[in-house]
Amino acid sequence: MALNAFANIFRIAELRTRLIYTLALLAVYRIGIFINTPGVDRAAMNAFMDAQKQSGGLVSLFNLFSGGALEQMSIFGLGIMPYVSASIIIQLLAVVVPSLERLQKEGAAGRQKINQYTRYGTIVLSIIQGIGISRWLASLGRSDAGQTGINQVVVPDDNAWFTFMTVISLTAGTAFIMWLGERITERGIGNGISLIIFAGIVAGLLPSGKTLLDMVQQEIVSVAAVAALLVFMVGVVGVVVYVERGMRRIPVQYAKRMAGRRMFAGQATYFPMKVNTAGVIPPIFAGALLSFPATLGTWFPFLQGVQRSIESSPWVYNGIFVLLIIFFAFFYTALTFRPDDVADNIKKQGGYIPGIRPGRQTADFIEGVLNRITFGGALYLAAICVVPSIISNVMGVRFTFGGTALLIVVGVALDTVQQIEGHLISRNYEGFAGPRGPRIRGRVRVAA
Repeated sequence: MALNAFANIFRIAELRTRLIYTLALLAVYRIGIFINTPGVDRAAMNAFMDAQKQSGGLVSLFNLFSGGALEQMSIFGLGIMPYVSASIIIQLLAVVVPSLERLQKEGAAGRQKINQYTRYGTIVLSIIQGIGISRWLASLGRSDAGQTGINQVVVPDDNAWFTFMTVISLTAGTAFIMWLGERITERGIGNGISLIIFAGIVAGLLPSGKTLLDMVQQEIVSVAAVAALLVFMVGVVGVVVYVERGMRRIPVQYAKRMAGRRMFAGQATYFPMKVNTAGVIPPIFAGALLSFPATLGTWFPFLQGVQRSIESSPWVYNGIFVLLIIFFAFFYTALTFRPDDVADNIKKQGGYIPGIRPGRQTADFIEGVLNRITFGGALYLAAICVVPSIISNVMGVRFTFGGTALLIVVGVALDTVQQIEGHLISRNYEGFAGPRGPRIRGRVRVAA
């Protein structure tokens, strides 16, 4: 059955080409992870990151999103986070700047212009973060020799040339990753930026598994604790799949209408609203925002105190992370889903929600439903991102594949499989699992 499912993918020439193209570009990205930034002692950097993995915090989160590039201090050390940060800034500005708001409503041409602004913002943020990282690298092993857990100097020759080369290398690496993501989205399968983050996280599974195995062999943790953690993570995966497929179906009734000389009978359908409308964006945005104090601490010393306060306790860090996830869940949903537009479209097509007047009341009803399911979805996101890390700390098992990584991996995998399913159904009317297999769809049960 599994072999037939994968065979279905390669029976369509276009889909096969898209998959091979996507895998090839992801392979290029993974190869670039091992190209070092000039002037950095790789062994000293690995020693520092090993010490950071024991305590977790922002550096470990940044390394997770970069796919391990920060640990290697490669030219892809910034990862795709400057692009994510630039997207946050552009979307925030679109709320208060009328010209950007008009661009969002101009269709494909407006989105293309906004994407161009996002690219410019990515380069600017990459330069700023590159300068900050170069100064941070130069300080490791020098000014804070006893605090970082290493006694080696990461940058043997600290001079202006090192700073310049680091900024150029990291900025070029981020621009190249951004280009890879856009090419995957355009000519491959799935969302390119999400798949790049997905590939980086999945690539860390084997090292994490080996670390767990070594801890068991050294009797640092018990086999029962590791087994319980793995069972718990499998259960979390099931919860993620269940909620991600869940939706609230709002019934919509269409009246009889005339089209030319033909009379079309009224029909009853529904308008689907996902429980987690924002997807994996809120945890990514929250992680990007949490990395700002560490990046800007080089120029603004008071931000170093903010960073130390955030990392002082796992409870403080997780509490801020939860609040940011909830905020971005509502914020991103408000940006991407407009109840007024949905109500107008339903009214223009001659439809109405039973018991609700068309127009303003319909928009208010949809907004009320959206707020309720978004609140539930935000709590779900926060729980998935934080609870596995808390359980891991309580059980004494250091497992780097935490809730944020799990949510991103499962969410991106579901979206990619759904796109493959769409290609298969549109061309041969068979789904991913063949003519008799299940199709990827939302659950029939109406969510509260």
